[in-house]
Amino acid sequence: MITDWPRHREWMFMTTARLVGDDTVEAYTGIRPFGFLDTMTITHWEPPRLLRVLHTGRLVRGRGAIRVTPEGGGSRVIWAEELELPFGPLGRALWPPAHAVSVALARYSLRRLGTLAAAGA
Repeated sequence: MITDWPRHREWMFMTTARLVGDDTVEAYTGIRPFGFLDTMTITHWEPPRLLRVLHTGRLVRGRGAIRVTPEGGGSRVIWAEELELPFGPLGRALWPPAHAVSVALARYSLRRLGTLAAAGA
């Protein structure tokens, strides 16, 4: 479900995603025209266990990875991002509150994903 790009809207906060080409993903977060486009190139993919991407957008740049491993009767998902902060010194100054909001929204989204997965959706 994590790489079922059209279903991102079901669990990822205010985000729609789609695969464009064999190795490019476009994810839009927000309500148009207020939001941003996150473009990603898939650099490594071992379905269903590992996905690595390179974020190539104007606002979001850096590396990301999602690893899924069996655990008990389910799975463990590890999602890691190593992103470059945009806007230079201003971005670094705004990072502490932006980071707190980002973490809260990521946790919310992953709980929604877990609920969908547990329901077999």
